[in-house]
Amino acid sequence: MPRIALIALTLLAFALSAHAQQRYDFSAPLMATTFRISLHADSKEKAETAADAAFKHIAFLNTVFSDYEPNSELMKLVNSGANTPFKASPALFDLVSRSLALSRLTDGAFDITCGNLSQLWRRTKRVKKLPPANRLAKALAATDWRAVQLDAKAHTITLLKPGMLLDLGGIAKGYAADEGLRILREHNITRALVMAGGDIAIGDPPPGADAWDIKLRTFIKPTPDAEETMETVRLKNCGVSTSGDLYQFTEIEGVRYSHILSPKTGLALTTRIACSVIAPDCTTSDALATAMCVIGKERGEKLVEQRKGVTVRFAP
Repeated sequence: MPRIALIALTLLAFALSAHAQQRYDFSAPLMATTFRISLHADSKEKAETAADAAFKHIAFLNTVFSDYEPNSELMKLVNSGANTPFKASPALFDLVSRSLALSRLTDGAFDITCGNLSQLWRRTKRVKKLPPANRLAKALAATDWRAVQLDAKAHTITLLKPGMLLDLGGIAKGYAADEGLRILREHNITRALVMAGGDIAIGDPPPGADAWDIKLRTFIKPTPDAEETMETVRLKNCGVSTSGDLYQFTEIEGVRYSHILSPKTGLALTTRIACSVIAPDCTTSDALATAMCVIGKERGEKLVEQRKGVTVRFAP
């Protein structure tokens, strides 16, 4: 058979196989949100097996990254004490390493050492009272991404300041979504999305399409009953995350405080803001979406200008 004809038959067989795939959707409550998986597979059995493996891996990552679980690996790290090298698992070492790189990029607008501040503001949300000034100052003093030391050869993490607490909440869901997509690929499922709240890890496009249709918020509603506008973007093989105070906030004495904290001031944001970040992976988009809200539109857009594959969209 001529080579051209053989190539044509191979491409036809691939196209027919792709179009034979069906879409399957799954969800599971994980990491204090709902993870959703949309994928295309040859059979329901293959789809269920792959999705189940992805959800199990994400559940495992929660035992590594959670600061709510007292026996998580993260809490074992912070409880090991200052200046004590902690032998970390590959997942924890990888995520902390990537977090510090993003702290460097954003000049500390993204900072996983803000755990003490997070604890203060969680209490603030419960009791509806602002943190006392002395406790806020103490929490700020323990917030410093530069005081985390990594040893790549020994695979250890060392916290250099007493009383430091880590909070991976601004990056862990994006990382878990990326990992979920990786597990699906290990099961030969490449046409998929893994969604974790406002974070989406995006794989190959659906059969017969060149991208996935993803809706991004383009307008912050001034009132709850105002109409919400959305913009559709077409994406593949990347990550996209949206962050802002549309749903997570608290009001104290007439002031609206976001769930997003500034590691520089220790205060929750009071200016309404929302932004979406598209990046090569969801780990990056998750962290940068949070950081962009802290940095603001003008500085945020300039910061990512030279970052390959990264775009930021602020909702007016």
